[in-house]
Amino acid sequence: MKLALIGAGRIGKVHAQAIDRHPDVTLAAVADYHSEAAEALASTYGCRVLSTDAVFETRDIDAVLIASSTPTHADYLERAARAGKAILCEKPIALDLTRTREALQVLQAHPVTCALGFNRRHDPQFVALKRAVSEDRIGRLEMLTIISRDPAPPPAEYIGASGGLFRDMMIHDFDMARWLLDEPIAHVHAEGSCLIDPAIGEAGDIDTAMVTLTTGSGRLCHIGNSRRACYGYDQRIEAFGSAGMLQAQNESETRLRFTGESGQMEEKPKWFFLERYAEAYRREIDDFVNAWREQRAPLAGARDGLEALRLAEAAERSLREGRRIALASIH
Repeated sequence: MKLALIGAGRIGKVHAQAIDRHPDVTLAAVADYHSEAAEALASTYGCRVLSTDAVFETRDIDAVLIASSTPTHADYLERAARAGKAILCEKPIALDLTRTREALQVLQAHPVTCALGFNRRHDPQFVALKRAVSEDRIGRLEMLTIISRDPAPPPAEYIGASGGLFRDMMIHDFDMARWLLDEPIAHVHAEGSCLIDPAIGEAGDIDTAMVTLTTGSGRLCHIGNSRRACYGYDQRIEAFGSAGMLQAQNESETRLRFTGESGQMEEKPKWFFLERYAEAYRREIDDFVNAWREQRAPLAGARDGLEALRLAEAAERSLREGRRIALASIH
């Protein structure tokens, strides 16, 4: 596969490294509005710089990885689909449901392999947990708990363009909940506060949230998010069922635990998503390439992006209106 990367920022660099390590993918080109960033990344990996227009027009490019700013995702996705190129798009496709649905309609009219960047589905621990749940290791799954805490809040100026905590941060956890529950979610109830950075509240967002999801059969999922964890990137999942419990733990550099007379001590979790999910990003590229080669659906697709966004919309409405929201009411 010859792949063009659109976006040479922080997440673009993560993807470029994963692409470079994959034996079946060639990073053919980099495009970015900031030409200096594109040239620097292209120089690192020995590829050419193209304009975004040229990416879609160049025939020998098989696929496009969209890692540009969020407002550009839907437009680039549609252009890639119309050009017949496979797509791996960072989340979200768009920040609103209407624009997301428009992009999905283009994909329906121009079918291509299209994966969405819910990289946590590719994390080895979470994959093992999913497999164990599917194999009934804990009997019937009854309660799911997802904890996701960033090491430090983003700058207040980031908040305005991010879409808010539910769309920007918890969107990954909504996707994990859908993937692990494997059953339609019926209701959403959200609570949120601004406890960490007053500037985030002044920007109209929250930095601390708890959401409860309820499936049609009554199974429960609790998601807790915080924009600050002084000890590092806190990423844990617990699945509780009729015959036991599964836990996915934080990753540290060595997972070493010391036990002595004074007690037990472990290393801090890895600091942020770049370190914590490095392997997940590599596996995400692998799944994308194999889906394209085998003409099958990728592990996370555009429809998953739409459904996670519906949950984010429901959570926002629940917080705003102070009540439980039926997901069926979110169109």
